[in-house]
Amino acid sequence: MSEKAKIAFVAGTASHGSGAHEHPAGCHFLADTLNQHVDGVEAEVHLAWPEEPDAFNSVSAIAVYSDGGSGHLIIPHLDQVDALAKQGMGIVMMHYAIEVPKGRPGDCFLDWVGGYFETHFSVNPHWVAEFTAFPSHPISRGLQSFSIDDEWYYHMRFPENMEQVVPILSAIAPESTLTRDDGPHSGNPHVRASVAKGEPQHLGWCIERPDGGRGVGFTGGHYHNNWGDDQFRKFMLNSIAWAAKLDIPEDGISTPTPTTEQLDTYL
Repeated sequence: MSEKAKIAFVAGTASHGSGAHEHPAGCHFLADTLNQHVDGVEAEVHLAWPEEPDAFNSVSAIAVYSDGGSGHLIIPHLDQVDALAKQGMGIVMMHYAIEVPKGRPGDCFLDWVGGYFETHFSVNPHWVAEFTAFPSHPISRGLQSFSIDDEWYYHMRFPENMEQVVPILSAIAPESTLTRDDGPHSGNPHVRASVAKGEPQHLGWCIERPDGGRGVGFTGGHYHNNWGDDQFRKFMLNSIAWAAKLDIPEDGISTPTPTTEQLDTYL
């Protein structure tokens, strides 16, 4: 019997309440879903960065769902994660966890997952994103057109010419997402020019790194109940499994649609 691929979720504390930024709940839900419906997976959840320096040494991928910015829980551990990345560990960053300060943290994210939220360049409005086309990629398997309301961060900082980055979820952001004054998260000349041109905004993407590892960035995940959307959930499950180098079925990872009551049991 082959050894199972270990996936470690790292959850920050729930920071908004009322069903938003429910990081522990989301991690437990996704881990349970993978364990129950995907063969060859052993997913576990850490409710803080583990103190044991070898906690991730046998892990195929880590998925971080937490608050970000200057207080991002990964910042004190950049050397540890970089060493693991160089050994081929997969890395997934979800929602606010995709934001880190410019400089070494941002450079690490460019290397590990292919992009990040850069203040005074990226923005964080709530809007209904519409996804109508997907590239040919294992993460895209089984995805069908969908639209969903979330706090979709967009206009991420990516490498020049999107080198090695494959956009999976892209949408056109309406100008109504830029009604706020300019600020570190609300608007800037760069994003206003991009939206005026009608450029697609990449909200979920992946990268295969030269070290052999894989990375995924996803800007959605504000609302806990959005895990009940079949396409939204499939994208995330496909992404995490792909980052762990698991084979993705031709129809993607299909799981039963949870009811609101079932999702609420995780809160």
